[in-house]
Amino acid sequence: MKTTLYKILIFLSIVVSISLYNPIFGDSTFTNLNEPEQIRTFHEVTSRIRCICIPSITIKSCSFNNCTVSAKLKIFIENRIVKGESADVIVNKMVHGFGEEALQDPVIQKFVEAGNTGMANSVVFGFGENILAAPDSTWINLSLGLAGVLGILFIFFFMKRKNPNSSKGSSLNSPKEETEAFNRYLSEIQEKQK
Repeated sequence: MKTTLYKILIFLSIVVSISLYNPIFGDSTFTNLNEPEQIRTFHEVTSRIRCICIPSITIKSCSFNNCTVSAKLKIFIENRIVKGESADVIVNKMVHGFGEEALQDPVIQKFVEAGNTGMANSVVFGFGENILAAPDSTWINLSLGLAGVLGILFIFFFMKRKNPNSSKGSSLNSPKEETEAFNRYLSEIQEKQK
């Protein structure tokens, strides 16, 4: 019974670690764009740029609740795509700057009105190479999956060491001993019923 439980735990840990590694779970973000080519461009750009508030993830995975600045930058990216800019051009301009004409965009105007001139200046003059989402989360996911598998194995070996005969179970008893034990059990029940 316990070996079956251990096998199930190991199987579940493998399934969970594979599902956490799967990029499908982190591959969605909201966009107002309608044309398939524009949506592809949006996904490409947002997967190549870091989130402003949480730099360890891409801006694509950054939610509005976590980082309103990144949500507004996504709208700015949508505006650039609607103007006809390609993914490479937008990413390059995020690094090196969009120039003074970016101040005409409504999103950047709202940054300036709100007093967030640092963000407006970063868009105009460029964020630099640090805006690129170069390190992906593959190693983090693999490390977490490996830690989970090692944790399950540690629990398995700890339980095995605590009960070394648990895997042998009752197979040590002969059928004759099992029959005698069963008969004793029945006789105890009969005595209690009298």
